[in-house]
This record gives sequence, C-alpha cells and structure tokens, in this order.
Amino acid sequence: MRAPWMERPTVAGRTLKFVVLAAITLIVLYPFGLAVGTSLMGRAESIANGGSYVLWPSHPTFEAYELILSGGSVTRSVLISIGITLTGTALSLICTVFLGYALSRRGMLGGKPILLMVLATFLFTPGMIPSYLMVKELGMIDTYQSLIVPVLVNAFNVVVVRSFFQNLPEELFEAARMDGCGEFRMMWRIALPLSKAVIAVVGLFYAVSYWNTFFTAILYINDQTKHPIQVVLRQYIFRGTAATGSDVAIVRDLPASSVQMAVLITALVPILLAYPFLQKYFTKGVLTGAIKG
Repeated sequence: MRAPWMERPTVAGRTLKFVVLAAITLIVLYPFGLAVGTSLMGRAESIANGGSYVLWPSHPTFEAYELILSGGSVTRSVLISIGITLTGTALSLICTVFLGYALSRRGMLGGKPILLMVLATFLFTPGMIPSYLMVKELGMIDTYQSLIVPVLVNAFNVVVVRSFFQNLPEELFEAARMDGCGEFRMMWRIALPLSKAVIAVVGLFYAVSYWNTFFTAILYINDQTKHPIQVVLRQYIFRGTAATGSDVAIVRDLPASSVQMAVLITALVPILLAYPFLQKYFTKGVLTGAIKG
C-alpha cells in the first residue's frame, strides 16, 4: 500500500489546486500589472480617471520611460546599481566560495574557531552606529565601497556553500590528491564544476541584496549623484521627482503617477530578468546546500 502523498490526486483535488494557484497568481500579478498600466498612461487619461491608477490604458504611451531614461538621475542611478550589483556579487561569490570550501575541508587549521565566528554573526550584529564609525574610519564614506565591503560576506550563504561542499563525495578529492592535486586545484577542477546550482542560488541572493541597497546608501552616501536606483525611487515616490531636480514630470506634461510607476518598473525589471535563468538551480541549490546526508 502506497503512502497517501504518493497516490494520484483526484480530479476535484487537481481542480482545487488549479483554482487556488490561479487566485494566488492573480493576487500577485495584479499590483504589478497596475504599475505597468499606470506607467503607460498619458496625461489626458490621467485627468479623465481623476489621477487614479489604471490596469489597461486606452492610449498607452512610453513618454514616462523616455523621460526618466533620457540621461537624467534615473539613468545614472540604474547604471550605478548595475555596477554595484555586478561588482559586489562577483566579489561576494569569490569570498564566499573560498571561505565555504576552506571550512568544509577536514583538518583545516583554525577551521572550527573561524566557523564559530561566522555562526556568531547570526546572533550578534554590529549595529548602525558601530558600522558607521567603522566605515568612516576606513575612509569609505561617500564611496561605492561602503555599499559593498561591509556586506561582502553573508554568514548564511557561507553555511549553505560549506554544506554543499561537504556533501561532495570524498573519494573524488582522495583520487585527485593521489594524482598530485593541491587544494586550490581540487576546488577549481572538482568542487566548482559540481556546485553550479548552489553558486547560482547564492549569487542570486547576493545580486538581489546589492540591487536593493537602500538604507546603507542613505547612511553612507552624501552625494546625491551617487545614489543607487532604490534611493532615487524613494525620492520619486515621495516627491514626484528626483532630489537633484534634473527630472521633472511637468516638462513633458506627464502625470506624476505615470513617472513614479515608470521608475518603479525600471527598478524591478533588471532583477526580474535574471531570475528565470537561475530558477532551475534555485530549489536544487538550496536543498543540497542546506541538508547533509
């Protein structure tokens, strides 16, 4: 007799699952569709609707996107965010992979104390003021390094990568060691090719974190021309324009809501485009990196 979860679901069960999933999908997609539709709304339609949001504009226009991407603060902030995300993700992956691999090897000198220090960061956080003072003492205030260096390595990601490397068959490393391979060569030739899934997942975690940089940018960056897209997005949502005054909606006779939603979509699309390419690795990478056995 098979377990209940191994039985083929009934027609009623499949129908119920479809209805529930469809409802959840509509609930998730509706706000996004509302933002897209409003970003394509012209001034005449905005006046006719009383300035409210629309799901499907009758006369869609891309003027809001042309305005914000015409070389002003939004274009600059998007390029800044892309640079921070690519640079930070690459450096974080290198540090996380090296540290995770080193902590996964048996007999590493000082491995347990280092692992305990990594795990201790789950319980003890430095706090805002000590972090600011440290960044200031290192001379990183008003620099892009302040958005990368303090969060270069995430303890959770290190634990996931370490667990993944520990699950790799030890026989592979023993055979490579007999052939004269050192630790670095074993990591490069054996561990990394087998860890594409976990690296993709951890890379996605880092990329989303760097792309969504907001609080640290407000805390460490004083020059408004160096603000990433999330800070500029906040300025548009609360002020209707960027703090620098270089992008003003009324210049193109556009409704403020259309410009605000256009900035919102611009801030969402890049990271949304990256996710489908990494989705196939997501479940496999998290499960194999979190469960040992």
